[in-house]
Amino acid sequence: MSPPRAARVPRALRREWFRDEGAATAEYVVATMAAVGFAGLLIVILRGDEVRSILTDLVRRALSVG
Repeated sequence: MSPPRAARVPRALRREWFRDEGAATAEYVVATMAAVGFAGLLIVILRGDEVRSILTDLVRRALSVG
């Protein structure tokens, strides 16, 4: 029976292979920061008077249909 695959690879090479251990965490950080930026942009847009009046009219029309 042969030894496990990791045991057959020299230790120095194994360190090189697993060098990107924090890559998934970094990807989550980038995605989270993009989502926060997008949310901030939406807040700025939705605080405008024109958008607020459009949304208010839309809700009033939707409630008055029934």
